[in-house]
Amino acid sequence: MRIHEEHFTVDGVPAVRWTPDDSTTDPRPLVLIGHGGGQHKTAPAVVHRAHRFAASGFAAVAVDAPNHGDRPSDDRYQRIATEIRARADAGDDPAPLLADFQALVAAQTVPEWRAVLDHLDPGPVGYWGVSLGCGLGVPFVAAEPRVRAAVLGLGGASARAAVEAAARITVPVEFLVQWDDERVPRAQSLALFDAFGSAEKTLHANPGRHGDRLPEHELDSAVRFFTRHLTPPPH
Repeated sequence: MRIHEEHFTVDGVPAVRWTPDDSTTDPRPLVLIGHGGGQHKTAPAVVHRAHRFAASGFAAVAVDAPNHGDRPSDDRYQRIATEIRARADAGDDPAPLLADFQALVAAQTVPEWRAVLDHLDPGPVGYWGVSLGCGLGVPFVAAEPRVRAAVLGLGGASARAAVEAAARITVPVEFLVQWDDERVPRAQSLALFDAFGSAEKTLHANPGRHGDRLPEHELDSAVRFFTRHLTPPPH
């Protein structure tokens, strides 16, 4: 299937939307993809997932997070990111600083992403994000009532704010854990999963480290998950 790619900005924030190139005119269910740290809206992994969602009948959108992609460099964010990498390289636990950094960025991205949804006026909305996409996604999903289902993962509960935001999430959740994650301790990942207020939540654990490629079957599962929760059943 041919996929249409549209670049746009909302209040100066760059974004891209992918849709199937067909004749459908009704608002499509949309999946907002949160990219990982050091990535951007058209990173290969983001485009791969977006094309898969679009080929399955969804619209997909990704937005450059602050200090990423086509966004201007922010010295404050850059200094913190450099310190996080230095701590990780030294064998120290970067999780507390990482959680504080993600909370700082989320204070900016939550209203930005809500403005993107206002601009697109989509059908039912889902969210997909791991690592930084999880750290920003948890407060976004907690704050945005248009989101009906979320795939999150590679994040932890090292900050009280993350636990409190997770407790406010009641939509269905799939949560991904890399069992050998060296950046997010396993116990913190499990604690975040436990904190979700959702009656329907599923833990998907796979062997591997934080930066390892997620198994392709997890994308298959995400497509089924969003189809189930964002697509109305046939009459």
